[in-house]
Amino acid sequence: MSFDFIVVGAGSAGCVLANRLSEDPSKKVLLLEAGPRDTNLWIHVPLGYGKLFARTDINWAYESEPEPALNGRKVFTPRGKVLGGSSSINGLVYIRGQREDYDGWGVRGWGFEDLLPYFRKSEIKVSELPRHELCDAFIESSAALGIPRTDDFNGPSQEGTGYYRATTFGGRRSSAATAYLRPAQKRPNLTIEVDALVTRILFEGKRAVGVQCGERVFKAREVLLCAGAFNSPQLLQLSGIGPRALLEGHGIPVVHESPRVGEDLQDHFYARTFWRCRRKITLNDDMATWWRQALMGMDYLFRRKGHMMVAGGYAAAFIRTRPELKRPDAQIYFINFSSAQRGGILHSHPGFTCSVSQMQVESRGSVQIRSSEATQPPAIRYNYLATENDRRVMVEGLKFVRRICATAPMRDYVDAEFLPGDKVKSDDDWLDYCREYGETVFHPTSTCRIGSVVDDKLRVSGVANLRVVDASVMPAVPSGNINASVIAVAEKAADLIRDGAGQ
Repeated sequence: MSFDFIVVGAGSAGCVLANRLSEDPSKKVLLLEAGPRDTNLWIHVPLGYGKLFARTDINWAYESEPEPALNGRKVFTPRGKVLGGSSSINGLVYIRGQREDYDGWGVRGWGFEDLLPYFRKSEIKVSELPRHELCDAFIESSAALGIPRTDDFNGPSQEGTGYYRATTFGGRRSSAATAYLRPAQKRPNLTIEVDALVTRILFEGKRAVGVQCGERVFKAREVLLCAGAFNSPQLLQLSGIGPRALLEGHGIPVVHESPRVGEDLQDHFYARTFWRCRRKITLNDDMATWWRQALMGMDYLFRRKGHMMVAGGYAAAFIRTRPELKRPDAQIYFINFSSAQRGGILHSHPGFTCSVSQMQVESRGSVQIRSSEATQPPAIRYNYLATENDRRVMVEGLKFVRRICATAPMRDYVDAEFLPGDKVKSDDDWLDYCREYGETVFHPTSTCRIGSVVDDKLRVSGVANLRVVDASVMPAVPSGNINASVIAVAEKAADLIRDGAGQ
């Protein structure tokens, strides 16, 4: 079968492209997704993301290589393998990032003012979260420490403390699949194939002509790779585009030598602290008895209210860890429950979690194929905490969390610091804590960077009729959660493709 466009991956970017490109009834579009349809109930319940961490039917559930800076630990790395991709399983937090992020990329046409119309164009619905007294106390204490209050982290300044906004609408998750694919799926010129793992891109010389998917071959005028920061570089490498030594080491014929494919991985490092609460007002308490679970379920079913409406972040503070900085460099997440493992069983005591993520990351890692088989997961190396600044921001951010929890009114809710507790006192102690407990906050980018792997029209350098459109093309990770940025990148890419840039 032949198409005008083949879109590989039905994640946030792929869903956008499938919708926008099929708006032209003269263009035939094929969307290929390795996972199933998004029929799982918990995808659509906001709090249901906690049920999806280990679901390997809809989640790639990767593990990193042993991280040298994290005491050799492997980092569990969920990524969406379902219609909607990670927008179907993520924590629903909507953050655009900072103006300086995009201007700092230094790429013509990709500054903040260039992307702002595409942020506004997004079809993803965004809603306010319900208020909760613990979140109110967190915000009050943050404000008492000099953090300005804000009603919108996506306003003129990201700095501040307040409630997150979440990608929900009418009490349900607003994913790229529900926002973009649902309106488009009945168009006769759009074909959607699920459970369809693309194993390689097909070339005639240095011109992409289609893809292989199991035993099937699909041809197209242009191939659009939207498989994400891990799977896009993996598929390029499997198809003969990447570092020559890596490809030849796995017996893959080199179509085009591109040394930076899979390099320059960035992600936001993340460390949680846990606190015992003096009052039984947390999600831990609602989940402790069957009757409170029933009440919570009825509150959601009949009123679309309560704890089941909570996103992966509830309240937040975007702070400068040093007063001389011109913009926030750390993101503090607050949520009204606690568990030893994300997606795991909640603690048996009343508890809440306060976490820190560094934003302007300096450390860079890599993604490389392990073999010539597409079914083998790639080798992911985050290389966290590789620079002094990255280490310092995490330490200072965690120290600020402790200050918040020791400040009224938050301190009145604290029964004890459950983890790390009194054993962590010095900066070195905090850094050791990061090494022992830190993990990903699921924002990988930059493995097919503009300027290194693709040009400013997202065309893969050195070959024709092939583009990458997803988080991997970002030159650096934006400040905060990245799903909104991926949607904006894809919206802009759709315009570039429809305008025939470079064709």
